[in-house]
Amino acid sequence: MQRKQHSAEFKAKVAIEAIKGLKTVNELATEHGVHPTQIHQWKKQVLDELPGIFSSRRAQSQKEQEDLTASLYQQIGQLKVELDWLKKKSLALSLDHKRQLVEPNHSDISVARQCELLDLARSSWYYKPVAVDAYELHLMNLIDAQYTKTPFYGIRRMTAWLRTQGEVVNHKRVARMMRQMGIEAIYPRPRTTIPADNARRYPYLLKGLTIDAPNLVWSTDITYIRLARGFVYLVAIIDWYSRYVLSWQLSNTMDIHFCLVALEQALQLGQPVIFNSDQGSQFTSHPFTSYLESRDIRISHDGKGRAFDNIFIERLWRSVKYEEVYLKDYSTVAVAMEGLGNYFEFYNHQRLHQALNYQVPSAVHFSTGDDNYVLEQTQKNK
Repeated sequence: MQRKQHSAEFKAKVAIEAIKGLKTVNELATEHGVHPTQIHQWKKQVLDELPGIFSSRRAQSQKEQEDLTASLYQQIGQLKVELDWLKKKSLALSLDHKRQLVEPNHSDISVARQCELLDLARSSWYYKPVAVDAYELHLMNLIDAQYTKTPFYGIRRMTAWLRTQGEVVNHKRVARMMRQMGIEAIYPRPRTTIPADNARRYPYLLKGLTIDAPNLVWSTDITYIRLARGFVYLVAIIDWYSRYVLSWQLSNTMDIHFCLVALEQALQLGQPVIFNSDQGSQFTSHPFTSYLESRDIRISHDGKGRAFDNIFIERLWRSVKYEEVYLKDYSTVAVAMEGLGNYFEFYNHQRLHQALNYQVPSAVHFSTGDDNYVLEQTQKNK
């Protein structure tokens, strides 16, 4: 079977939709008739290359401008033909109706150009869309719920549990899904979370540390959030002392960029002495660690396979899942963003925490008390 060829314009369009984050990767794959892995790759490529666009040469030479003008005049005749054809069509139509409007035997306008004018991916006309694997999403949702209850379940135990629920799966499939969800069992073992290539490793700095004031230690992690037709990833940054959620972001791919956005937002509220995370590739990457180092923030990484080193963020995920996600069963990314936004507002400003002597996190985090005391603690922990 011949490999599908996609234009640069088509790839850029799909990547931009993925960057907007209003649809899951599965939804975009179905809509545009491409494999989800391709969307992951195109989104990453665009995000990686964006900084270089702004540093490139902005002005064209005089000859280039003249050539462009001549080319535009040559295209006027063709454009008139295209506009006359387009007037006969209505753009406020469904994807199926747009497919029906394409005229493959048109004498003046190619199929590719018709698809472009109709805002229709050419592959959507040539190929049947890839259906979302509903059963795979069903299995991933079961894994997510059970993992939240029993985070010490590894691949084989999770496989055995799924079989008790009547699901016919093998450990290889479960391993792939858990890897895609970004989860793993919590117990000591070698080689767990995979760090980025050439990443710097940092020691775990929180063992035996007294954390008795806000902004001494922040921590972060990523979790899986299920939707009706796919899933997204949620990253959050939390203050250890106050349990206050400083920032959060959703993404349809597990890349570094939404983690950096969350970090930038959190740093607008203050700055920690120590920033703790697991050894995932997002948090061990050079852009992430260099950002922290540029602020003179000490970096702490959990020990391999020891997710309880970051216990407060694990407790946050449990609360988010049981008190919000599992109750609401989000239908779309937009609904998830609204629901999580409302929940974190409740969590920070209304939810009473037993560990905080039944205070809300915002009251503890922003009750500065003796500023000199906090400064002394900051200097001591440095």
